[in-house]
Amino acid sequence: MKVLGIGIWLIGLLLMLASPGGADLRAAEAMLGAAAPDFTLSDTEGQPVKLGSFAGKIVVLEWINPDCPFVQRVYQSGIMKDLATEYGRKGVVWLAVNSTHYMDAAASRQWKEKYALPYPILDDRAGAVGRMYGAQTTPHMFVIDKSGKLVYAGGLDDDPRGDRGKPGDYVRQALDALLAGKVVTLAETKPYGCSVKYAAK
Repeated sequence: MKVLGIGIWLIGLLLMLASPGGADLRAAEAMLGAAAPDFTLSDTEGQPVKLGSFAGKIVVLEWINPDCPFVQRVYQSGIMKDLATEYGRKGVVWLAVNSTHYMDAAASRQWKEKYALPYPILDDRAGAVGRMYGAQTTPHMFVIDKSGKLVYAGGLDDDPRGDRGKPGDYVRQALDALLAGKVVTLAETKPYGCSVKYAAK
């Protein structure tokens, strides 16, 4: 009877975890309008960077892969660095995350040095943080407000090929709204770029 009781308890626990109203196994997944999941990743110098250490600040997360032509275009044009520099002066924290499974910190360091980036590139080659945030493409952008809530997820802009004179700058719009104390009205757009090259599970 004791063994049977334990078996019933285990089945009940599994059902609870699987049910939408039970203990949420997806609690660590990023969701718009909810608190952005905390994480710690190493930068290109091996120093730990913890998202939670930037509490009270607006944070931009940028998924990056130096091999991706879309990423290469926005870096060669200076768009990403210019945005990060401009808003960095206004107190916005910019963090690039590299979830490319075949790239180590040295590869990211070369990219950082090539473009003299003022922000770190974090090593997520295991893909845990990328999957947690649902990062699909490079670049894929996420904006977190001062309260730690995820308020934007999607494309950098609406100009995947860089052939528009005045693209809709989605990240800029989100940051300007937050800095003005307003609500981000366009919270989600479709990201463009190369698929994130996650390690096979």
